[in-house]
Amino acid sequence: MEVKIGIQHLARELSIDTESSAEEVQDQLAKAMAEDGLLTLTDAQGARTMIRADKIAYIELGQEHRRRVGFGSV
Repeated sequence: MEVKIGIQHLARELSIDTESSAEEVQDQLAKAMAEDGLLTLTDAQGARTMIRADKIAYIELGQEHRRRVGFGSV
């Protein structure tokens, strides 16, 4: 699933391709906002991205399952 995160005072958004579901991302965000901590997301290759919760302007959640195209989908 693609997660786009807008960060305050930055013109560009951060895009992360994660295997977490939309509900898991929402739960992680709510926990980070309540505890005034860090939102930690892990992408499909295992890299971690940490963002201060108080600096997040918005989060856009994409489709959970991408449709595969090409010979790998067979």
